[in-house]
Amino acid sequence: MPRTLVDIDVPDQTGKLALVTGASDGLGLVLAERLAAAGAELLMPVRNQAKGAVAADRIRAKVPGAVLHVRELDLASQASVRRLATELLAEGRQIDLLINNAGVMTPPERRETEDGFELQLATNHLGHFALVGRLLPLLRCARVTTQSSVAARSGGVHWDDPQWERGYDADKAYASSKIAVSLFGLQLDRLSRTHGWGVTSNVAHPGISATNLLASHPELGRDGDTRAVRIIRRVATSRLPFGQTAEEGALPALYAATSPDARGGVFYGPKGFQHLAGAPAEQKPYTPIAGERDAERLWALSGQLTGISFSA
Repeated sequence: MPRTLVDIDVPDQTGKLALVTGASDGLGLVLAERLAAAGAELLMPVRNQAKGAVAADRIRAKVPGAVLHVRELDLASQASVRRLATELLAEGRQIDLLINNAGVMTPPERRETEDGFELQLATNHLGHFALVGRLLPLLRCARVTTQSSVAARSGGVHWDDPQWERGYDADKAYASSKIAVSLFGLQLDRLSRTHGWGVTSNVAHPGISATNLLASHPELGRDGDTRAVRIIRRVATSRLPFGQTAEEGALPALYAATSPDARGGVFYGPKGFQHLAGAPAEQKPYTPIAGERDAERLWALSGQLTGISFSA
């Protein structure tokens, strides 16, 4: 017998402008659809414009009247981040919700971006760091939710070699990048309160969810689905107390971004077995993302690499 799916009610978002990175697939597409259904106007910056258009059409088919804007953004490129931010700043509209969701996972061989950054660090963390920094004037009263991962439970930022130029390990590099962006999301809230930026920032993770993040991606050197994604897809439809669908995996971030009870500086995830599945709830931050000293160090490193200095 199929298990009962978990869900939450989303407060009315009418009149709000929401930006979701990675909204063309997986958790991001679910988040965009749920926000549109609640009345939000959506900015959908995506790397693949054709894929973004298909995603937008899917949302419009499910949510008649949805207002969606597909924009171009490659988070692995600092120039692309700058172009999008310049466009949005020129338009001058305040952004009410920003969900830093997009990511890449475990290319089998080390890949380097046009900026000389390791791909996972560049996409999962540095791109989002630069995007928020450049858009800060538009985030005066915004809630920013950053998508973490269960991979952030162990390990740490690869301080001695942040670009993984020596001894590249795909899984450890992925975990390091998700720890980095999680440290960023929590530190953003601390600094916002200190400097009066007006941003409320929190972090969420989806538990174990069946998405395409681990699926075949020829552009990343994976021509077939990984063993992990095959297992996760089976678990997601089972009655086991862990593993869930993309619709369920999106709930912690959706709750963190929209619930009037969600707070800044807090870590949200599924409340079930080992925080791998279940309804969204506040949980203790993983040890690697909890330290303020590491967050300060990460902030300084990110600013040095991207050239971004936060000022509202």
